[in-house]
Amino acid sequence: MNWRVRQIIIIISLLAGGLASCHITKPYRSPGINDTQLYRDINTTDTNTIATLHWKEIFTDTLLQQLLEEGIQHNLDLQVAWSRVRQAQASYSQSRQALYPAINGDASAILAGASNQANTGRSVIPRQLGAELTANWEADIWGKLRSTKRAYLASWLQANANAQAVQTALIANIANNYYNLLALDQQLHITQQTVVNWQATVEVMKELKKADVVTGAAVVQSEASRYAAEVTIPDLKQSIRQTENEINLLLGRISGPIARSTLDAQQPIMLLKTGVPTQLLANRPDVQAAEYNLRYYFEQTNVARTYFYPALNISASGGYTTYLSLTGPGSWLSNLTAGLTQPIFNRGLNKARLKIAQEQQEQAVLGFRTAVLGAGQEVSNALYSYQTAQEKSNSRRLQLQNLQLSVEYTQELVRYGFANYTEVLNAQQSLLGAQLGKINDHLQQLQAIVFLYRALGGGWK
Repeated sequence: MNWRVRQIIIIISLLAGGLASCHITKPYRSPGINDTQLYRDINTTDTNTIATLHWKEIFTDTLLQQLLEEGIQHNLDLQVAWSRVRQAQASYSQSRQALYPAINGDASAILAGASNQANTGRSVIPRQLGAELTANWEADIWGKLRSTKRAYLASWLQANANAQAVQTALIANIANNYYNLLALDQQLHITQQTVVNWQATVEVMKELKKADVVTGAAVVQSEASRYAAEVTIPDLKQSIRQTENEINLLLGRISGPIARSTLDAQQPIMLLKTGVPTQLLANRPDVQAAEYNLRYYFEQTNVARTYFYPALNISASGGYTTYLSLTGPGSWLSNLTAGLTQPIFNRGLNKARLKIAQEQQEQAVLGFRTAVLGAGQEVSNALYSYQTAQEKSNSRRLQLQNLQLSVEYTQELVRYGFANYTEVLNAQQSLLGAQLGKINDHLQQLQAIVFLYRALGGGWK
């Protein structure tokens, strides 16, 4: 490299450094989460949160753990999400290359007597050989390329956060469907047992009719009640089958039965720590993705600003040419040029580009705010749902005790003619409703834990 070339490079480097000090682009600052009252009726400074627990510490049923493991390995949506991460990573790697010169090589040969050789079929011998390398480089004076690189980095991080959000949703969906399946199993068992009890009541009513204690209306009414309970069994079986199919779909496998435990065997964790709202940004992937989206458009706004300023392009070329003869050696050729391209009139394109980028950035700000508010709402709803299920448990237990006694008492009273048959039927129907209600209470408690765990951002670490 001769002294003139070195001088040009030094001057260009100094020029680029001086112009870059103008700070056309701006540094990104995270908006953070400043809402201390984001969780309704929850005011705590305790930073302990169940979001930091591994999902195996939340879901202790070993059969459920096996399903969750399989889902993480084979769920199709999660595989697509990680594929997008790899795609975004490749785009980021490509954006980094823009900071370096683009180098191209070219080789050429001039053939001697090409037209005659085609007729004779003899080999063609080159007369002149040449090789040339060209390099083009845009100096990143205003930070356009660096901002572009940071935008692609944000896009990569956003894709990664989205994949983590898919995993948290997957774990919640599998667990939710699993608990729902256990509840359906127990509802089916209770209903089938109720049908057996109703059939016993029908037989009792028939005997009492023979003894003229009750009328024929009592018999047919008790039979109708028995069929009313029995008719729900096919629907329960259908719901069980559909829930099994839904779990299989989440696992990425064909439809089939699901190995499972029982609802009574599920013991929910009791200490539900929410932490503080500011931790959502560190724990909840979709909130992180919303911020990375904001960061992406912030950097795109930076890029849009740089189009108002001149671009410095540097190109260099060098090559070697030789003649295949005895008349003389080959020769080296080199060239280095640099130029500034100043935008003067571009039909308002640069202004429009900046305006669009600014509006997209503002939309991303609103999207981040929406994600934060939505997360706070989900945490509040899930925690209150859990508290509601707990509050109902004691009342439900007492309700079941009294309804069981009511059924026993009315059955005895009817036998001795001291009660109407409708009292027996009403007591049995109320008992069935309370038994199904208890199942729903337990299910609500378990699902509230699932939703709270996901709302706080648990399941991806």
